[in-house]
Amino acid sequence: MIRIVAFVAVLLFCLMPWCSPPIALALGLVLALTLGSPWKTSRQTKLLLQISVVGLGFGMNLQKVIEAGRAGILFTVATITGTLLLGFLLGRAMHIAGRTSHLISSGTAICGGSAIAAVGPVVGATDEEMSVSLGTVFILNSIALFLFPLIGTALHLTQKQFGIWAAIAIHDTSSVVGAAAAYGAEALQIATTVKLTRALWIVPLTIGTAFAFRRRTTETDGTSSTPTRVVLPWFILFFVLASVARTYIPAPAATWEVLVRIARIGLTVTLFLIGSSLSRKSLAAVGVRPLILGVLLWIAISTVGLWSVRAIV
Repeated sequence: MIRIVAFVAVLLFCLMPWCSPPIALALGLVLALTLGSPWKTSRQTKLLLQISVVGLGFGMNLQKVIEAGRAGILFTVATITGTLLLGFLLGRAMHIAGRTSHLISSGTAICGGSAIAAVGPVVGATDEEMSVSLGTVFILNSIALFLFPLIGTALHLTQKQFGIWAAIAIHDTSSVVGAAAAYGAEALQIATTVKLTRALWIVPLTIGTAFAFRRRTTETDGTSSTPTRVVLPWFILFFVLASVARTYIPAPAATWEVLVRIARIGLTVTLFLIGSSLSRKSLAAVGVRPLILGVLLWIAISTVGLWSVRAIV
């Protein structure tokens, strides 16, 4: 009975506007490691995660995003591809499960929790892999939120330089906005636009992941395997349609803001459900290496991004 009351109470708290995704994940972990979850929610969690990703599409105006992304498309492709490749190589060298390393690499390359939320269902990630990947990017987000403005000030970065750098090197859009707002109004506008441009790459990343991670079935003798058909991520199609609706349907801005806010609440609840479904044994099995991978990738993209904006912008 206590477990049910605690679960429902925290779930209701996650619906409140002051509960962020990192807090929800942490509360879920605390519940899982103390009282334990009273129900198995893996199927509901997966569906809610996909619906939330679709809802985030209502926050993207395709015309503005494409216009802003034309100038730096080659640099965007290079940094995203480079991060994914480096993550794959480091993951192999550190003996980290392929799905976990790809989730962390995707979150680092594009837009943190949103990218992981989109890619996770496609690769069939477990709750443990999702939790560790999301936890890693949220920890680094919190650090970047305070550290980046200090670095930018110390290096005398211009508003434009800082805005571009923050959008490249900080994982989640919310933390990008927070760091850029602390640096200046111009930095905030630039950082938000560039980050939304990168977020659009969730679509090709997710479709590419579906082909790269196509599941294999093993023969009865266990000596050979054959690829099954590729299951395309249907929710990414609806993500694109949501973006199209946001761009071309003449509706008040408040309408889209409400839809995006609902999607973010859904993502917050999803992270609580993921966290609450874990156990000490499952977390211990994942280990600390994924966190180290996330830190290494973050340092790499932050350094390259900083050098690039100082040299080019």
